[in-house]
Amino acid sequence: MRQARNIWNLGIKELRSLGHDHVLIALIIFAFSYAIYSLATGMSYELRNASISIVDEDHSRLSDNIAAALLPPYFKPPQQIGLKELDRRMDDGRDTFVLDIPPKFQADVSAARAPTIQVNIDATAVLQAGIGAGYLQQIITNEADAFYYGTDKQPEPPVSLRTRVAFNDNLESSWFMGVAWLINIVTMLAIVLSGAAVIREREHGTLDHLLVMPLSPFEIAMAKVWANGLVIMVAAGLSLLIIVRGVLGLPAGGSFTLFMASVMLYLFFATAMGLLLGTVARSMPQFGLLFILVVLPMILLSGGYTPLESMPRGLQIAMQAVPSTHFVKIAQAILFRGAGVDIIWPNLAVIVGVGGLFFALALSRFRASVSQAVG
Repeated sequence: MRQARNIWNLGIKELRSLGHDHVLIALIIFAFSYAIYSLATGMSYELRNASISIVDEDHSRLSDNIAAALLPPYFKPPQQIGLKELDRRMDDGRDTFVLDIPPKFQADVSAARAPTIQVNIDATAVLQAGIGAGYLQQIITNEADAFYYGTDKQPEPPVSLRTRVAFNDNLESSWFMGVAWLINIVTMLAIVLSGAAVIREREHGTLDHLLVMPLSPFEIAMAKVWANGLVIMVAAGLSLLIIVRGVLGLPAGGSFTLFMASVMLYLFFATAMGLLLGTVARSMPQFGLLFILVVLPMILLSGGYTPLESMPRGLQIAMQAVPSTHFVKIAQAILFRGAGVDIIWPNLAVIVGVGGLFFALALSRFRASVSQAVG
């Protein structure tokens, strides 16, 4: 009971210390509110307002129909340019797509001679380039078929494709990006807050005060874990309800309680990792460098942005030992697919197991750090 009381009182001290750090409080509020909204709505995986120009060497009704079919929000209104301008505009980055419609294009379509349209694509924006190429092919094919066959005479396709989109019916990238950034910010701030708490004790000299008290390193470490974890957990819950579900409009399909329980287990790992980095680093600049070298690659390779299946096989295997990979799977399964404990329990088991190992390692490093301070 005395140990539990010590952990509780030290945790309250951590919360009060955090409450007096107005910069960190502002960072937490900003990160879980406007940052998630702006990143979710500002980064899109769909084709939006792509710049396109047309070199019309045919000047026919069909070429006009193709130009008129390039509509917002996918494309900006197409500009008519000359053939001599094509290379210069592509080199200057002014156009992502340029269509070159050859002479006698309409006549060749009418005569079923299968003419060719040249599509020039700036693939530096590789995501837009890939999606836009498919859109352009479909638009040009539809307009050519409508002109050749007429509206009432178009043949039925040999295969009828019926697409059913599950879990994100409208293909809203803001829903996906909102959840992805919520996961990332939980990871980043949990590590930063717990690591900064250790370094703050050392820099302010308050660690010496704790050492003269009848406290064990385990009690000090556990207090930092539960206090900083509680702050992140409350902020993450409010962000999910207000920003992701309220403002961004993510449907409330999964269990909020199950998601928050998963966050609580994951924070045990994240705060332990922050403690570990805080004991390795001797100052906040060193902690920042360690964060860039260790945490950012972990976040980027966890499958939140790019599916693990598209990564090299060795990297896929290595990332299975990282709890952030399993937390991404858990969050997406609960929030998008409404999964229950029977689906996510293997991922939870990995988080608990690896989190326990990280906490043991962090506690060992923390004890060594305390011993050095005593010495």
